[in-house]
Amino acid sequence: METKLKLFNEKTVRTVWNADEEEWYFSVVDVCNILTDSADYNTARKYWYKLKQRLSEEGSELVTICHQLKMQAADGKMRMTDVLNTKGVLRLIQSIPSPKAEPFKVWLAQVGAERLDEIADPEKAIQRGAAYYREKGYSDEWINQRLRTIEIRKKLTDEWSARGVETDLEYAILTNDMTKAWSGLSVKEYKTLKGLKKESLRDNMTDLELVFNMLAEVTTTRLSQKEQPEGFEESRKIAKKGGEATKQARKSIEKVIGEKIVSPLNASEKEKLVTEKLPEIPELTEPKE
Repeated sequence: METKLKLFNEKTVRTVWNADEEEWYFSVVDVCNILTDSADYNTARKYWYKLKQRLSEEGSELVTICHQLKMQAADGKMRMTDVLNTKGVLRLIQSIPSPKAEPFKVWLAQVGAERLDEIADPEKAIQRGAAYYREKGYSDEWINQRLRTIEIRKKLTDEWSARGVETDLEYAILTNDMTKAWSGLSVKEYKTLKGLKKESLRDNMTDLELVFNMLAEVTTTRLSQKEQPEGFEESRKIAKKGGEATKQARKSIEKVIGEKIVSPLNASEKEKLVTEKLPEIPELTEPKE
């Protein structure tokens, strides 16, 4: 699932895109916060708690279709949160008298339309991604590399899916295997090196790190297409093999430039994330078993 923060009149709405259902899910408390113009999150949470009790007593279907998903709370921790899809939010609006109801409906339609546009025309997703990173202060050179990594990552996850990889945990383990093989660090260790917690590792990589991460993913994708592993366990071997091949290239480049590729730099020093000229990557040899 893809988690994003959306803005409505400068107030944050936590959202999750469920690719299987092709549905957006919205934090109910965040929606209540907007519609009731609450002073803070706790006030909105108490409002939803009382409204939920009343709706439950009335036998409202809204309570039945309300699910819970993990979302990042204000303290940075992931907590189970009540969520509704677009249809459910529209029903919720009917239960909360608010002058913001109509503009919020328009906003909901816009969020849904943006996603449909991106599915129909991936170029629009790229444009929105570029605008997002530009607003965050990243350079155009870094943005170009980052957007390329998104495309490469999608091809890899599609390949894993075709090989029978199913759960989020399996994808995470494969990514960790590949990352540790090429960088020498697990994803957790890599984040620790950069002083990260919940932040995206890729959003905090230098352009050189992005290049080698892409190389590992491209190599793993090609190896998987060639060897056609069956299921998660066989795909783990391929992920490690792809990472090991990339490690050879990393070590060769490190000898040429005289510095380590894996860096403690993070997005707090965005101007340092870009190298003036990227070195050429040497030809790879077949990794040893």
